[in-house]
Parts: sequence; C-alpha cells; structure tokens
Amino acid sequence: MNIAHIAVLICYVIVMVAVGAWFGRAKETSSGEDFVLAGRSLPAPVLGGTMLATFVGSGSIIGAANFAYTYGLTAGLLFFSGTVTGSLILVFLARRVRERAGHTVPELFDRRYGKAVRVAGTVTILIAFIGITAYQFTGAGYIISLITPLGEQSGAVLAAVLITFLALSGGLKSVAWTDFLSSVMIVFALWVTVFFVVGVDMGSDAGEISRARTDLGPLGGLSALQMLGFALPAFVLLLGDQNMYQRLAAAKSPKAAFQGAVVFILGAVVMIIPIAVLGVASSVLQPGIEPDMAVLSLSDGAFTPGVIGGALLAGAFALIVTTGSSYLLTCSANVVHDLVGQVRRSQPPTDRQNLWIGRIAVLVVATLGFVMVSFFPSVLALQMYAYTMYGATITPVLFAGLFWKRATAAGALSAMAVGALATIVWEVTGRSDELNSVLVALPLAVLSLVGVSLLTTRGRVDEPESMAAPSR
Repeated sequence: MNIAHIAVLICYVIVMVAVGAWFGRAKETSSGEDFVLAGRSLPAPVLGGTMLATFVGSGSIIGAANFAYTYGLTAGLLFFSGTVTGSLILVFLARRVRERAGHTVPELFDRRYGKAVRVAGTVTILIAFIGITAYQFTGAGYIISLITPLGEQSGAVLAAVLITFLALSGGLKSVAWTDFLSSVMIVFALWVTVFFVVGVDMGSDAGEISRARTDLGPLGGLSALQMLGFALPAFVLLLGDQNMYQRLAAAKSPKAAFQGAVVFILGAVVMIIPIAVLGVASSVLQPGIEPDMAVLSLSDGAFTPGVIGGALLAGAFALIVTTGSSYLLTCSANVVHDLVGQVRRSQPPTDRQNLWIGRIAVLVVATLGFVMVSFFPSVLALQMYAYTMYGATITPVLFAGLFWKRATAAGALSAMAVGALATIVWEVTGRSDELNSVLVALPLAVLSLVGVSLLTTRGRVDEPESMAAPSR
C-alpha cells in the first residue's frame, strides 16, 4: 500500500464529488433537458474532453493495454485504428448532428422508421450499454485493489457507488466537466509515465518495444482478419454511439460541436499512443503478469515515483469512472424518452418528473451492470461483446436511415434481430475465441438490412432528411 497513491486518489475523488455536488444543485440541474443534454451549453474544450473520456475508458486503459501486451506495438496501435477513423468521420458530421439531433438515437429511428424500430433499438442499446457500464466497474475495482487493502470485488462495489453518484447528481453537466478534468489528468500521467518507464527504466533497451512479439509475425501472431476483428468493433460503435450524438447535441452551438469533435480526435491520438507503448513496455519489463494489469502495474515504485504512479492510477480511475457515469446517463435517457415517454404518450411526464425517472433508471442500470460482470472472463472479452452488440445492430440502421432513402422499417428490424442473434450465438458457442463476432454479425446485419429493405420498398420513399429534427 503506497501512501502517495492513496493521497492522489483521495484528492481526485474529493474533486469529482465536489463537481458533481455543484452541478447537482437545483439551480444547475432543474429539468430533464439539463440532466440529459446539459441545457445545450457545453463549450468546445469541455465537449472534446467529455467525448474523449467517454469513449476512452476501461476498454482502453485495461482492454487495449492487454491487447498491446499480448500482441505487440503494431497490433496495439492498429487496435485503436477504428477509434481514430470513426472520430475523424464524426468531425464532418458534428455540425449537422448539433443542428438536428434529439435526446437519443431511437428518437431518430422513430422519425425515419416508426415506433417498432424505436422500441427495438432501445432494447438493443440498453443491452449493449449495460455491458459497457459493467466493465467500468471491473476496471475501477482493479485500480482500487492496487491502491488500497480492498479486494477487486469490494473495489468494484465502491467504484459503482461513485460512478452512480456522478450520474445521479448533475447529469450531463457534472459528467462533462469531470470528464474534461479527467482527460487532462490522464494524458499528463500517461506521458510522464512513458518518460520514466521508457526513458529511464528501459533506457538503451527501449528498442525492445518495437521488436516485442515480432518473432510471431508483424501482428504478433494474429492474421489480418483477426486484427480486423479487434479494430472494427470500436469503429462501428463510435459511428453510432448515442453518447457521441448526445454530446454533440449538448454543444452550445454548431461551431462548438465541430471544434469539440476536433479536440476529441486530437486528444484520442495523444492518449492512445502512450497506452500502446506502455502496454508493450510492460510485456518486456514484466513478462508473465496478468495482461489486464499491463499499464496499471507500472504505477509500482520500481518503475515510477510515488506521485507519478498515483497520478497514473488516479487518471486511469478517472477515465473509468467518467466513462461509466456517461453510459449510465445515456441509458437513463433511453428509459425516459424511449420507454416511459412512449408508454405515457397520452399524458407525458413533466420535465421535473423526467428528471427523477432518469435518476431511478440510473440506479436500475447500475445494478444490472454489476450483475453482468460475472458472466465474462476479462474486460477485453466483455468489451468486444458490448461493442459488437451495439455496432452490428444500431450503427447500420442509423447510417441507412441517414443516407439511404430505400431503407425500410422491416429492413431495420431484421438487421437488429440478425445482428443481435449472430453476436449472442457466436459468443455463447465460444467461436469468438478464434474470431471476434463482429466479423460475422456486422456483415449479416447489413445484408439483412439491404435485402429486406429492397423486398419491402413500396409506395413513396422517405427522404433521409425525415430522420432529422428541425434545426434549432
């Protein structure tokens, strides 16, 4: 137990709780709109920071580090290629999303395809996002177990409480600002750790990083198809991620949305490089450790000074906490607008009622996420499942609705059903150990969408713009 590590973590938690309490005041968060979209008030730097912290969480600092540790630097960097490519596309979509997006992705489905697709989309999103929330609890539990005498399970419980509090308190306002602070902290901690681990600890042996695992081939023993199976889930998730669309919609202006998206892609590049480098460096310095701990274990005093190690752990913890709170928050938006709001259409809840329904939904989703953790052997396995479940079912339907005028409700429903079923079957039968389910589920979902849409197209074809809300 390192006193410096504990001190840094406690300071971080105090700051996060204070920010959450500040934005949780009735003056700051008084309506459902404030809770879900921060009153559409986010400036570009905060927007970019919250997008970055939302997407780069436990799946990166633990899952991707595991991958780089196992397969080497080239594969480790390619693992993030889907994130970089997807974020670049979001830059070009940012202004349009800010002008026309609503509260949720299923809300867009309703305008383009109808109620049935909205409900199906909501169920699918909740299944995928509960999985993403679940591995944030696991990742944060790892870190707490490294810093304190608590075990991983107890640490996960403590992390779940903090993550849930941030989502419950000030909604997107508190989440966005804590995301921004967390992004700055982790980028600083990662690069300083690279300096000590690579520049000081490895020194003249730093060249081993580029040579690690190359004896197994350029991708560390993976085939090109297997590598694609690891890179593709992040790409399809990012393109359709409801969190990204909500945050762009929360920008204070279309210009701020564009600038925030640019900050996001620049921040992503700055953050993912040290994660990959440190993951591989750990494989050289610590062969045989648990791969999930590749980056986190470098906080040990043998590799980094106490304060820097504490900053690395607290920064990683920060990313995980803010990612978890973001996914809890976006799930609550689905419950409020796509489930309760549709059931009570004749007598819609008031804005104040929506605020409290959203908070109750956060608690329910957090509980379900904690239960799901026990069904997957590692963060990386749960990450691939959750990304694929969303990317193979929601993203094709979303982009077809935006850009293909012949897409139909029947085609959308078939794509979601086929994508979800293929993902589940591939995971349950163990085939994902050899080839990730996205390589099967995504093509099947797209084929189903196109084929059924062409068979059911009749009468007047809706324009893609019908999916969009009026400009604000």
